[in-house]
Amino acid sequence: MGSKKLKKWGWRTLKGIALLVGIFLIIGGFLYFRNTDYKMHSLFVNNVDLKTELSKGNLENVAKQLVSQMDFEEKVSQMYGENYGSGLTKLAINMLFNERFAHIYVGKNDRLGIPPWVLSDGPRGARVLDKDVNGVTTFPVGMARGASWNPELEYEIHKVISSEMRANKVNYGATPCINLLRHPGWGRAQETYGEDSWLLGEFGVAAVKGLEDNNIMACPKHFALNSIENSRWVVDVKVDERTLREVYLPHWKKTIQDGKPASIMSAYNSVNGEFCGENKYLLTDILRNDWGFEGFVSTDWLMGLYDGVKGVKAGLNVEMPFKQAYKPELLKEAIEKGEITETDIDKLVVESLRTRLKYALGENDNNYTHESIGKQSSLDLARKVAEESMVLLKNDGILPFQQKQGKTIAVIGRLADLENTGDHGSSDSTPIYVETPYEGIKKHHEKLGNTVVLNDGNDLNSAKELAKKADEVIMIVGFTHEDEGEYIILDREKMVESANNGKAPEGMIIGGDRTDLRLSNSDENLIEAIAPENKNLALVYVGGSAIDMTSWEDKVPTILFSWYSGMEGGTALANILYGKVSPSGKLPFTIAKDTKDYPYFTPYTKEIEYEYYHGYTLFDKKSIQPAYAFGFGMGYTNFVYDSLKVIQPKLSKSDVLQVEVNVTNKGNMTAKEVVQLYIGFNNSKIDRPVKLLRDFKKVTFAPMETKKIMLEVNVDDMAWYNPEAKAWQIEAMDYEVYVGSSSAERDLLKATFSVQEIMEETSK
Repeated sequence: MGSKKLKKWGWRTLKGIALLVGIFLIIGGFLYFRNTDYKMHSLFVNNVDLKTELSKGNLENVAKQLVSQMDFEEKVSQMYGENYGSGLTKLAINMLFNERFAHIYVGKNDRLGIPPWVLSDGPRGARVLDKDVNGVTTFPVGMARGASWNPELEYEIHKVISSEMRANKVNYGATPCINLLRHPGWGRAQETYGEDSWLLGEFGVAAVKGLEDNNIMACPKHFALNSIENSRWVVDVKVDERTLREVYLPHWKKTIQDGKPASIMSAYNSVNGEFCGENKYLLTDILRNDWGFEGFVSTDWLMGLYDGVKGVKAGLNVEMPFKQAYKPELLKEAIEKGEITETDIDKLVVESLRTRLKYALGENDNNYTHESIGKQSSLDLARKVAEESMVLLKNDGILPFQQKQGKTIAVIGRLADLENTGDHGSSDSTPIYVETPYEGIKKHHEKLGNTVVLNDGNDLNSAKELAKKADEVIMIVGFTHEDEGEYIILDREKMVESANNGKAPEGMIIGGDRTDLRLSNSDENLIEAIAPENKNLALVYVGGSAIDMTSWEDKVPTILFSWYSGMEGGTALANILYGKVSPSGKLPFTIAKDTKDYPYFTPYTKEIEYEYYHGYTLFDKKSIQPAYAFGFGMGYTNFVYDSLKVIQPKLSKSDVLQVEVNVTNKGNMTAKEVVQLYIGFNNSKIDRPVKLLRDFKKVTFAPMETKKIMLEVNVDDMAWYNPEAKAWQIEAMDYEVYVGSSSAERDLLKATFSVQEIMEETSK
């Protein structure tokens, strides 16, 4: 491709670090990583064919048999990734010389025939691990996919990602990210799906099922309350029990119970004074005892566990990627002191073995060849997802641009021809190619014989002259991985210091949280200069979360959020701008008129309190009018809602609320609409949100077509958590049900229903 490539940072900053701290390791290191078979070997113990037992589903017994044959060091070797020295060497060598992420093998035991599991990140595409693979299918980032409001697409995306992981000799995927977006400044906002727990849960389940369909162990991350990047290793999140249960954990519970992932990744931060990897209340009391999770828990990579004894007591199964806290000598000493028992160790190893050995019996890797990577159907899916994710926020009759010949189109902006697919941290993906906005628009006009002119906007005078002469102006503004993303510092003491000081450390910072929600000065100056020169203008924003548009919003006629839109983003953008596809994305978060209306947020802190309200629930509760509501997005046609009907207006605990609504496409083109249902709690005797999202459907409509849409909500999903009773309870009262095109009151029809009997508690 002829576009400019964005300079690689993120994990690749390890190159510089490795040169300083890893030279002595390199001498005796591995110049190439090795591909290790992770299939089952003979597995005979005490004349018992364990492979046959596994095929019968006797996972627990097989795991216990294997653990009974291990000595203490063999047991502990199942509890960490690789040895620190050799593992760091492998990681550094591959970063330095192969420019790829090394395979890290976990839990291999040749004596007992136990294969390893092998990890790849993958929130927007498989990591390139195999030395014979140059690129993979790279999708739009998670936030873009959340904006599609289409979990069925998310399932298909993860089927592609997992098949390409298998072709890369991987069987464990560190995805999806389902941390809740509490504030748009969070650096890794692009990796998750939005601000609402219901939306996150639906997408989390879809992603996990797509991964598991190809025998990849899914690993939703980061458990829990991880939504500050620049202090992630040191920040303690204070949260009350009701807020924890109702706001920050429901999507985790749904993903675990409905998706049934093999694994969970613990977060770096601490919650109420205990680091997540050492937090028994989260990892055992809630995750296992309350929710019935049967898989295994691994740490986030590096500095995810500090105290091995606390980790064992908490129920943390595996430390990644290297042995740091789970050292045999330290754990043996703790056993001798009576702090833990060897039975505790056995339990952790059995939990991981009984889960992962099942995957070693799965479909043979010969079905996943390199030829399966980047299939045309996968590329088409990447384009479709990008199209469905784009959110049209404003359109003063400009879009879609007309399909005419003889036009000159100006594409302006420093990001217009940049291969800019998102963060370069752990969520990075190496695409086979990237269609930039300029390339996609230029390709679209080649068949029409039109002239497309690129201007990077660095010279405002030349950009203004081009805009004056052009028939259409498409301005590309926004961010890159240098502005937001995973915060790569690799120095915990610096993070501690900056958290204590409440300010950034000295030196270059790549990625991380955004302290200012405005665009860069150069972008805002460009908008100021270009907007008056041509009213036939579309402004396209590239980024991972909400921005502050107050200084320029009224100066442009059209605003389109295209996000980091993956390898097919340029083609998708052209299809949207020129009316081949009607925009159907909806905001997965609320955009404030005043940034002070968001919850308090700071990137540099040792402690922060997460309160009950955020996002649209906060704006509703305080009667604050947002700039753009959660769930809002325009298209090239109008949808009309009418005839909202509650099928059964009086419900009991065992019932399901069912509502019908007629939706009509009043336009002359096929389009998709996201029909949203919210439950209202205005009659509650306790403090509850005005309304909460509880169902949605994305539906395709032909021109002038009317469809009757059915939506459903289980009564259990109307419960609140009573911390005094330590139980979920459902109020007997009249409820509201709202159905419409966004969370804004003006976009919703309203009806009422009642729950007739008091349910003291529910198993929810």
